[in-house]
Amino acid sequence: MALTLEQKKAVVAEVAEVAQSAHSAVAAEYRGLTVSEMTDLRRKARDGGVYLKVAKNTLVRRAVEGTDFECMSDELTGPLLFAFSLEDPGAAARLIKEVAKGNDRLITRLVAVGAQVYGAEELERLSKLPTRDQAIAMLMGVMKAPIEKFVRTLAEPHTKLVRTVAAVRDSKDAA
Repeated sequence: MALTLEQKKAVVAEVAEVAQSAHSAVAAEYRGLTVSEMTDLRRKARDGGVYLKVAKNTLVRRAVEGTDFECMSDELTGPLLFAFSLEDPGAAARLIKEVAKGNDRLITRLVAVGAQVYGAEELERLSKLPTRDQAIAMLMGVMKAPIEKFVRTLAEPHTKLVRTVAAVRDSKDAA
């Protein structure tokens, strides 16, 4: 069923609003997916903080005008599913990668991050980006490491002395 002009305007406004605040986008060809597979994909997207939309490419072109994802406009061809990462840059890529692993009919066509469009081969790299919590944990580990090493260095002479005294005691007990 064809969309009316008002429905098309609503789709464009909705996608434009999401594109303004999204961190990254992935476009994938979904030809051949069953309804249950698409429903499962949408459920996983909601759980993972990913906005998922199947819309006409012309409407998406209009929606991404003036956003960081305008670079995608020239390469939108065929039936595409659009996934926008709302919480962290790698969320959409992780979702599409996970679903495509179990389903060869979901084919990644392009990835867009920071006003740059990349080919499907960059999906792997984007999906490996840490989440915000993981990045904070990594940063804290790097910040904590020098202090831990310093404390171990300060404690080492005492530890060495205790080991030496214990070795002398053991040798006297054995003799």
